[in-house]
Amino acid sequence: MEVILIQDLANLGFKNDIVKVRDGYGRNYLLPQKIAIIANESNKKQLAENLKQQAHKAAKLLADAEALAAKLAETVIELKVKANEDGKIFGTVTTQNISDALKAQEIAIDKKVITIAEPIKQLGEYTALARLHREVKADIKLNVVAE
Repeated sequence: MEVILIQDLANLGFKNDIVKVRDGYGRNYLLPQKIAIIANESNKKQLAENLKQQAHKAAKLLADAEALAAKLAETVIELKVKANEDGKIFGTVTTQNISDALKAQEIAIDKKVITIAEPIKQLGEYTALARLHREVKADIKLNVVAE
């Protein structure tokens, strides 16, 4: 069964993608949850028209994401946390901490698009990943220091 995704779905695709799924998954989950619609001829024509109208907006969003990625590439975030003498942090550094530190430097990124590969529980230098656009990902350099 072919469906058109109405919203992004992890491990399946992004909004407005036409994907092939098993019949049961489509009928029993994607369609009732309004995550997708059936990809018949009329829906495909409507999708093509919508994509044509959104192309200009998408180009602007991509340019903004690339500019933000370039700004992040030259930025190092310094996070001050409580730690003991051995360099072990009391607690852990979360995506919310990173997002707040970026806001302090006037870079607005939602915590949901930031991914930390491994928990940060020691002082030192780390890297987090920000998915700014479906085609643009940026590394965020973190310097975790004691207060």
